[in-house]
Amino acid sequence: MKSFFRFAILALTLIVVTLVSALTAMRFAIHGQEVVVPAIIGLTPAEAGRMVANLGLQLEVERQYYSPQIPEGRIMTQLPLPGAKVRRGWQVRVAESMGPQRVAIPDVTNQSERAAEWNIRRRGLDLASTAEMQLAGTPADQVLAQSPPANANSVAAPKTNLLISVVADPPAYVMPNFVGQSLGVVSRTLQDGGFKLGNVAMAPVQPANLAPPTPTPQGSISPPQPTPASIIVVQNPPAGQKVLIGATVNLEVR
Repeated sequence: MKSFFRFAILALTLIVVTLVSALTAMRFAIHGQEVVVPAIIGLTPAEAGRMVANLGLQLEVERQYYSPQIPEGRIMTQLPLPGAKVRRGWQVRVAESMGPQRVAIPDVTNQSERAAEWNIRRRGLDLASTAEMQLAGTPADQVLAQSPPANANSVAAPKTNLLISVVADPPAYVMPNFVGQSLGVVSRTLQDGGFKLGNVAMAPVQPANLAPPTPTPQGSISPPQPTPASIIVVQNPPAGQKVLIGATVNLEVR
């Protein structure tokens, strides 16, 4: 019995030693791949690239900004910050200084989007983003506002944002139900609402309800014609459909 306990204790000890060794090896393996991010602010991207490459890191120049303090072509910000511990292969993102602002921001308001973009880019600036806005009484494709404004000083980035006018959508309505109403009343309603009365045709009559045609004085047969008192039985667009102002409405009457 005692030998059994000694064997169990020995086996448990070996297991504990194995686990501790594995954890220690894993910790050394993990921390062995960690490096400390160096301070690269003030260096050129080429210099910083070589420095971080020696540590197994990568350099990515993400943005460029004007800076009266940092000389042109030098790194002005970095992320991760100096002293941070990261794993090998990590990417260090930096912003490069363009030196003091030397380009005047042009006034491109009231220009077309294409003309504004050309005026911005020919000065060595970039078009950051454009937004659209509907403004009554304003022509489409016209710059309504810009950021930064014209001749702005102390601009951070060489990028300009534009607000462009677009054509306003015509008013939309839900088509009412005209079935069962007289043609005269519906015609006035459509005209007052800014819609067009299209084709008005007589609806096909069921054979059981077929009335004898009305002979003319010459003896010929004339088909029935719509009158203001005719009742609408079919409309197109149908009731409930979304329509724009000025749409044409076709009717069938009896």
